[in-house]
Amino acid sequence: MSRPMVTAITVSYNSAKTIRDTIESVLNQTYDKMEYIIVDGLSKDDTVKIAEEYKEKFAAKGYLYKIISEKDNGIYDAMNKGIKNATGDLIGIINSDDWYEKEAAETAAAEYEKKPYVMFYADINIVRADGSVIVKHSKNMKGLQTSLHWNHPTTFIPKKVYDKVGLYACDNINDDWDMYLRIKKTGKRFVVVNKVLANFRFGGVSNDHGFKKWKQRIDNCYVCYRKNGYSRLYWFIVAAKETAKILV
Repeated sequence: MSRPMVTAITVSYNSAKTIRDTIESVLNQTYDKMEYIIVDGLSKDDTVKIAEEYKEKFAAKGYLYKIISEKDNGIYDAMNKGIKNATGDLIGIINSDDWYEKEAAETAAAEYEKKPYVMFYADINIVRADGSVIVKHSKNMKGLQTSLHWNHPTTFIPKKVYDKVGLYACDNINDDWDMYLRIKKTGKRFVVVNKVLANFRFGGVSNDHGFKKWKQRIDNCYVCYRKNGYSRLYWFIVAAKETAKILV
């Protein structure tokens, strides 16, 4: 039986300082059936030039490699472009300032081969600017749903699940959490592995936690809960989570 193809997608814009780490983490995967798609939003720096330097290396390893560089309507619109272009059975999204551990794709594929799932995710290293590292553990949440126990950079979702639930809504910065909740509503199998499979560089778009953003982030996340049928009580859970972030 043929093993599943794994597609990794990276969305980038002016990411020349960090994208090498991301690209090389995909290139160095232990899994042998990989596709890598970089969706760039017309970067003004050397992001695309750096990406093009790796074409021969990906070809030599037998990995499919595609670079799309065109105007987009934000990060989730770019993710949707990547998903539409993906030919893999499983899709992971790793941002241009984050990077995979070398066995990320192998672990996700092996779990899918045991029994198909609608979502896979794992533990992650949060790397601070001073180089210190905190491990954020994952958990398969049965009752209370909170992103405190979910790590998007480690997530792999079957292409056919996107075909069923749709693409990212492109409504706000919490659209990744909206996708989680939409897939959770299917009631199908989630798989969580307590092993670090990716590294998250603290300080990107999704971790701007100043006081000015506090109310906006609460409102955006709360909307995701309400549109997916969750209780109004989740406002207090979101507020507590966002308050904790700005106090760290």
